[in-house]
Amino acid sequence: MDCLFCKIIAGEIPSAKVYENEYVYAFRDIAPQTPVHVLIVPKVHVCCADDINAENSLYVAKIFEAVPEIAKAEGLTNGYRVITNCGEDACQTVKHLHFHLMGGRKLQGEMG
Repeated sequence: MDCLFCKIIAGEIPSAKVYENEYVYAFRDIAPQTPVHVLIVPKVHVCCADDINAENSLYVAKIFEAVPEIAKAEGLTNGYRVITNCGEDACQTVKHLHFHLMGGRKLQGEMG
């Protein structure tokens, strides 16, 4: 499979890792839209939210268990936003389920 995020998880492409466990890999976005902009991905390939099912939903649960831990480590004590995009109309550019953890300033209407 020629998936950018699968290659990052495998260590084939370097990234600025901020968190990792058995299910989840998180790294800094290379084009941050906020002072803190971390991408959180499952360690299994899931294309997007449309493909979450009983076989892979544990990975999504593990992502949301990791979110508060990552947010705290990143100093996001006054709030943050978690966003996922699904499909072309939502501007999903990498077809591997991922969540944007964004914060570090008062957020307005921008969406990851």
